[in-house]
Amino acid sequence: MTSAIPAAPALPGWTHLYSGKVRDLYQPASTGGPFAGRNDVVLVVASDRISAYDHILRTEIPDKGRILTGLSLWWFEQLNVPNHLVATTVEDGVPAAVAGRAMVCKKLEMFPIECIARGYLTGSGLIEYRASQTVCSLPLPTGLEDGSRLESAIFTPSAKAEVGEHDENISFAQMVGTVGEHSAEALRTLTLEIYSRAEEIARERGIILADTKVEFGTDPATGVITLGDEVLTPDSSRFWDAELWAPGQAQPSFDKQYVRDWLASPASGWDRASDTPPPALPADVVERTRARYVEAFERLTGTTFV
Repeated sequence: MTSAIPAAPALPGWTHLYSGKVRDLYQPASTGGPFAGRNDVVLVVASDRISAYDHILRTEIPDKGRILTGLSLWWFEQLNVPNHLVATTVEDGVPAAVAGRAMVCKKLEMFPIECIARGYLTGSGLIEYRASQTVCSLPLPTGLEDGSRLESAIFTPSAKAEVGEHDENISFAQMVGTVGEHSAEALRTLTLEIYSRAEEIARERGIILADTKVEFGTDPATGVITLGDEVLTPDSSRFWDAELWAPGQAQPSFDKQYVRDWLASPASGWDRASDTPPPALPADVVERTRARYVEAFERLTGTTFV
């Protein structure tokens, strides 16, 4: 069960619609603001919240929302794929109170599928592989270890779960049963194209993109399958330092590893199996986690985070 989600900030010209673990969604108010009365856009605001082990933590990571938004915007520019962006600056209609961590986006008819591409074996894929030598029912060669590079990237969809629940890995056949063969084929092709392009870009910067999760929806105005949500951030992807990559062990990653490690350690005093919410994070864990997000941003984009 996830911890309670903090109240979303009030934003003039926008009505709060929904809050997930990290993001708050708004729709235009009926009056006031440049998008007043429109029903074809949403405002996506990335908070500084961080989640771990299906809990939203009471401690935030400073600047995390701006880092994730800035990285998503940079990746959207690198990818030759239709995306949901409408406005990204105050001048174009983003509220000043959330500038830098918000995007006005097309309202898409989202597919109920998490589209995942894996170029390396780790995480839930490794658990399944050890049990059956498959990942999402796809057979893989023998002898692979934690962190092994796959001969070619694989598409491993999962069914979206409610907030606080685990997404469920499914086979491609199950995905076809959910969204139809045409959409399933298109989503698989787009996901693998995005992974291939991003993996190449990251590798040039000394970073391994082990896997990534992307989400798509249909643009109601055009019928075009469109990339939505965040893209290729440390919250949606596993990034590893290429110089430290060593198959056969867990790889250090550019994400909330410090948070998970501390929560799982005796120092936190927290029992993951209990119903008790996790404790507040100590300052050193917050700072190291923030530094890891900043490093990912700067190494990938080649710019300084300010």
